[in-house]
Amino acid sequence: MLALHDAIRAGKIPNAEIVVVISDKADARGLALAQERGIETLAIERKGRKREEHEGEIVAALQERRVDLICLAGYMRLLSPGFIDAFRGRILNIHPSLLPSFPGLDAQRQALEHGVKYSGCTVHFVDETLDGGPIIAQRVVPVLAGDTVDSLSTRILEQEHQLYAEAVALVLSKPSTDYADSV
Repeated sequence: MLALHDAIRAGKIPNAEIVVVISDKADARGLALAQERGIETLAIERKGRKREEHEGEIVAALQERRVDLICLAGYMRLLSPGFIDAFRGRILNIHPSLLPSFPGLDAQRQALEHGVKYSGCTVHFVDETLDGGPIIAQRVVPVLAGDTVDSLSTRILEQEHQLYAEAVALVLSKPSTDYADSV
């Protein structure tokens, strides 16, 4: 989120603004960081609520603010078909692997355990599948001898910050009728 905000302020993502940052955890660090930058924040917690109710509140908040594009980061839950339908072709996610390899949790650990020579990151449109949906952009990161999950994760994260901004700029440069069809 901070990398996207920095890219917007630097003019790398023209005609864009972050309208709101939403988390399902009231104590999320991202909310505090967004508030420090003067960005509206919402904590919409899911504890004790049905998925439809929780996601319905998020959808309503996004629609009320006329959000055109949703950029997920660290949202560790599959979105329901109803949520996806409300914003089909307008939800992006960043994942720390070269999809379709190593979807889901612990992608860097999976890469190391499989002995790949290259890993990286992927920005993709979100659909109903786990880390599925059309790929927008990828960045390759070499796996070095002696890499640990932490060292590989750090190098991938550096690339994620750049790639996400580039992918958002690319998507926003296309007609907004259906971003996913224009990439």
